[in-house]
Amino acid sequence: MGPLLAGVLQLLALLVALALAYRPLGDHMARVYSSDRHLRVEKWLYKAIGANPATEMRWPAYLRGVLAFSAVSVLFLYLLQRFQGGLPGSLGFSSISPALAFNTAASFVSNTNWQAYYGEQTMGHVVQTGGLAVQNFLSAAVGMAVAVALVRGFARSRTGELGNFWSDLVRGTVRILLPISVIGAIVLVACGAIQNFAGIHEVGQFMGGSQQWNGGAVASQEAIKELGTNGGGYFNANSSHPFENPNGISNLFEIFLLLLIPFAMTRTFGRMVGSVKQGYAILAAMVTIWIGFTALMMWTEFHHGGPAFDIAGGALEGKETRFGVAGSSLFGVATTLTSTGAVNSAMSSFTGFGGGIALLGMQLGEIAPGGVGSGLYGALIMAVIAVFLAGLMVGRTPEYLGRKIGGREIKFAACYILITPALVLCFTAVAMALPTPGHSMTNSGPHGFSEILYAYTSAANNNGSAFAGLDANTQWFNSTLGVVMLLGRFLPMVFVLALAGSLAEQRPVPGTAGTLRTDKPLFTGLLVGTIMIVAGLTYFPALALGPLAEGLAS
Repeated sequence: MGPLLAGVLQLLALLVALALAYRPLGDHMARVYSSDRHLRVEKWLYKAIGANPATEMRWPAYLRGVLAFSAVSVLFLYLLQRFQGGLPGSLGFSSISPALAFNTAASFVSNTNWQAYYGEQTMGHVVQTGGLAVQNFLSAAVGMAVAVALVRGFARSRTGELGNFWSDLVRGTVRILLPISVIGAIVLVACGAIQNFAGIHEVGQFMGGSQQWNGGAVASQEAIKELGTNGGGYFNANSSHPFENPNGISNLFEIFLLLLIPFAMTRTFGRMVGSVKQGYAILAAMVTIWIGFTALMMWTEFHHGGPAFDIAGGALEGKETRFGVAGSSLFGVATTLTSTGAVNSAMSSFTGFGGGIALLGMQLGEIAPGGVGSGLYGALIMAVIAVFLAGLMVGRTPEYLGRKIGGREIKFAACYILITPALVLCFTAVAMALPTPGHSMTNSGPHGFSEILYAYTSAANNNGSAFAGLDANTQWFNSTLGVVMLLGRFLPMVFVLALAGSLAEQRPVPGTAGTLRTDKPLFTGLLVGTIMIVAGLTYFPALALGPLAEGLAS
């Protein structure tokens, strides 16, 4: 069997697995967020944090809950790292420096999981498991809660109430993320991933020196790392490390995990607004972009550009032979079209066009299918933009799901789509203009520019992957990337929740013969076109200076 055929079969197997899980998981999540019943453990948690889950919140109160919880999380994780040297289970590692501690706290709380450090040489068991892994659950639950609040904005009318943030946070963690993560960890252990709290031990001699490895609760962290579209690895090599991702089966399973909830949330959306066809339309747009990017990535990485490629059967530099070009391409597209950022190969070693595809995947806003929660609310924002453009073309007030999209709503949506590009392009320009950041670039020319563009694109879109040639553990990058991660995560949420509140206050508008049917293939095509055009017009000049220039020169 040829490597290309193997890749196509992996893609088909992935599609079948996702299709089988789509309906039951999507329906389960709709029931979780619509139920009035609270589990006993959830009641204990509400009592511990002093929250009343029955209290409905308008969008400002919901937003205050999101921001307050996230601020406390950043502070807790920062302090945990700063005091690591005095904690048990630190494996002898010293406390983390202030700049790196801030960067890491901002990274994991914002669901980015950018890592400017070597995990196995920096973080002990307490920080890894009690700090980073916990935030993998909580940051994902926050994203899901905000997405559900927006869905309620479409589903409710003549009220500004969007639910209760604390209830949504606890339910998402206890009833969705925890159970699936336990199953996922068991599967990964069965595949060969490690799960222990072993210390550092010597495993042999290597190039004249000793080689050491430390154990850890890797499988459990790996499961939520993928399921919650977090991406931060226990080891520096991330999902290319055999302790995290032992073989081809575990590789395909990890791709399945990171795509599972983002795709299934479109079913949840359809159920909660009372029309599963609306969810199918959003799903179709996501799947179209995902399959298209996967096909392009495989073509660029299998494309024979010289005798080395002919011998290897594709661009194998920086890729694990146990996954091959196909497994690496599948993973690379899935991790950048979601907000995961986990990698099973060196993104910097992809072909020029391959690296550009990964960059563009993030620059679309990571909505195909996007991150846990953030993918759905990003896609719904783009749906609002799409119906607005359609209304301009036919000369009537745009409507979506029985809600008029007026000046107020379109301003919220416009602010949402402008925040991330502004952060990416402005910080990239400043970094390229100043002398100090350029010293972190391993490469010059278009690839060097791509390293910095990729870093800020990854941070602002809360992805976390990197072109590894960039030395990001500096005062400049730790500080600026930390700020970009926090702004890129929470500023868009302000406008998402404001839009949700505005929609929930409206009276439903009955559909007429002239109303655009948003559950038909025509709207799916319009949505895909809107996504591609908005991203293309915004980022094409920057892409032309980096990956496109490199690809055309190779």
